[in-house]
Amino acid sequence: MNMKIMSIIGGVAELIIKIAAFVFIVMFIFKTAVTAYDYGYRVFAEEPLTVGEGRTISIYVEEDASAKEIGEMLQEKGLIRDAKLFVIQELLSENHDKIQPGIYDLNTSMTSQEMLSVMGTVPEELEELPGTTVPSVEEITGISDNPDVDGEDDSIGEEGEEEDSGDETPEEETGE
Repeated sequence: MNMKIMSIIGGVAELIIKIAAFVFIVMFIFKTAVTAYDYGYRVFAEEPLTVGEGRTISIYVEEDASAKEIGEMLQEKGLIRDAKLFVIQELLSENHDKIQPGIYDLNTSMTSQEMLSVMGTVPEELEELPGTTVPSVEEITGISDNPDVDGEDDSIGEEGEEEDSGDETPEEETGE
């Protein structure tokens, strides 16, 4: 009879341990699923830190800065909540690998996607500096795919206007 009681107690203890382990596993899976869903949702629908006007903060992006380094800097400056989330957002963004070096004014009311869009364009400071444009193949080699008979260069400039080859004399230049 003593053995029967020990066997029953051992069976009950084993059942309690199995139920506790099952509950723990179910709670772990549920918590992990909720966290993963929340993180996945934030990748595409992250709200800005502030609503309304926000604070404008200037940042400097170095030429060889990775998305992780930029995300950490943005988090330190208080522009985003999570640097790891920023890396995922940059990876899935249309601006992936398009972040340009320079100084940017970002606001706490901007989403990560808006910040990526701003950093994906050349900052005004660099556009104005001489020597920051990339020369074309024709400028480097001196060979044009479409040479004119008279040798004039009628290429289109950055603003979409024809560049002046210097042969025509506008009225403002002659003083008439």
